[in-house]
Amino acid sequence: MSVFTVINPATALPIHEVARASVDQTDAAISRAVVAQRSWASLPPVARADALRSFARVVEAHIEELAQLEVLNSGHPIGSARWEASHVAQVLNFYAGAPERLSGQQIPVAGGLDVTFHEPYGVVGIIVPWNFPMTIASWGFAPALAAGNAVVLKPAELTPLTAIRLGELALLAGLPEGLFEVVTGSGSVVGQRFVSHPDVRKVVFTGSTSVGTDVAAGCARELKPVTLELGGKSANIVFADADLEKAAASAPGAVFDNAGQDCCARSRILVERSVYDRFLELLEPAVQAWRVGDPADEATEMGPLISASHRSTVEGFLDGADVAFRGSAPSGDGFWFAPTVVLADPADRIAREEVFGPVVAVLPFEDEAGAIRLANDTIYGLAGSIWTENLGRAVRVSRGVKSGVLSVNSHSSVRYWTPFGGMKASGLGRELGPDAAEHFTETKNVFFATDAS
Repeated sequence: MSVFTVINPATALPIHEVARASVDQTDAAISRAVVAQRSWASLPPVARADALRSFARVVEAHIEELAQLEVLNSGHPIGSARWEASHVAQVLNFYAGAPERLSGQQIPVAGGLDVTFHEPYGVVGIIVPWNFPMTIASWGFAPALAAGNAVVLKPAELTPLTAIRLGELALLAGLPEGLFEVVTGSGSVVGQRFVSHPDVRKVVFTGSTSVGTDVAAGCARELKPVTLELGGKSANIVFADADLEKAAASAPGAVFDNAGQDCCARSRILVERSVYDRFLELLEPAVQAWRVGDPADEATEMGPLISASHRSTVEGFLDGADVAFRGSAPSGDGFWFAPTVVLADPADRIAREEVFGPVVAVLPFEDEAGAIRLANDTIYGLAGSIWTENLGRAVRVSRGVKSGVLSVNSHSSVRYWTPFGGMKASGLGRELGPDAAEHFTETKNVFFATDAS
């Protein structure tokens, strides 16, 4: 059997070998999911709800184990990894309320009764990226299972360990064999088979826009629904009337969290020209104080990049760039990169392309209209922040910026109880929120004739 080696990004040392599934093995997992889904969907809604709550309790009992795995495999700081493991349990608990609330409609019609039902798709294929392996997986599998589907999940080759363990914990919690299948391997084999297999009736993909485009094209050929959460080049807009100290103190967390390997990263800071110099003065000590180091250290705020090749890609964005200042990072083994602030023009590559690393471009703007225009000067539209004390301006700018998720006087992006997703090249469809389980169902309309004639 073919295998691949998992590397600890903080040490650059191998830690585990994982099986690389073939097409036949992927098909076998899908077949098991088909069988399991039929029984799962026939359960009373309360039984599915109880099973998801049991899964959540088992995850809660293994938070530290999952967190340590993520530190080892992904280089996430231990504090972040604990939050991520807890988040999985919270998402499961939240969507455990969905099975009993997937009610249809009664629609008035002449001559009879018209009702709708939410029917599960059957098997859902979920393709997870390497940057947030646990959390992003849960955003797909929890509502999909709640809606009565089975799930086949493909983690990224770089970071499969927590997904594998979650699959084991699902069985420990009592979920049926085959209902939640974790299939490790390459995207070109496993992920592509999710797209082409006729029994996988919906695909959820999180990753790059270029690969997402191919996934969408493949699903279109199969007339298969798809949810895409893709790249970002989000703007952090700072107006002159903002609390500049708070905005500058918040900015490192907005872009350097997870070493900038975050599609929601506010990787462009747009600052009103009249306070541009002052903001940079405040930003520099905040960046230099950002703690980069051993992910197992409780004080660490940022770990390494995921791989040597990705570090080279991030470094390439600094060629010819006007670096204003940098933070610090370890110099030993591992894929370390210091937080970096670059002064940029709108046409610069670093102001237009997704770096996916701890690099932020700072650009000035003249007025409100200019801020909106500059924020929208990108193919992406995932997230963003607006810093102002003027409520009217906050509303106007949030309506004007073409992004799916925005925050005012904050860089908070994701809550499992509110919708999440992008516009333009940042995605298609919405995840999370109270209606997410419905996104994993098809609406069936049934007319009952009551006219005696």
